[in-house]
Amino acid sequence: VQLQASGGGLVQAGGSLRLSCAASGRTFNYYAMGWFRQAPGKEREFVAKISRSGGTTDYADSVKGRFTISRDNAKNTVNLQMNSLKPEDTAVYYCAAKGASFASSDSNDYDYWGQGTQVTVSS
Repeated sequence: VQLQASGGGLVQAGGSLRLSCAASGRTFNYYAMGWFRQAPGKEREFVAKISRSGGTTDYADSVKGRFTISRDNAKNTVNLQMNSLKPEDTAVYYCAAKGASFASSDSNDYDYWGQGTQVTVSS
């Protein structure tokens, strides 16, 4: 499956952005999906995940209550709504697909990755 992330940009602290990840190729609803991010000089970290059906979601503690992951299997997309953004949310955000019912917070468990989209939050 090919993944294309979009929606990043520059926003002030407290603002919002909505990231989208469009999938093509294989059957999208076969895959659980995750969002990860990587800030300069830091390791890639888990942000949010959603199950194949969309019924199960989970978030990193750092974004819980501010970010919402969702998916539309009819449109082959997974979204990340990011509210109350903070400067520490600045990173390149990646979507990833895992060929299983449930997603993982471990990036090593994922089979496919998108190219990343830059999110910059100014103070």
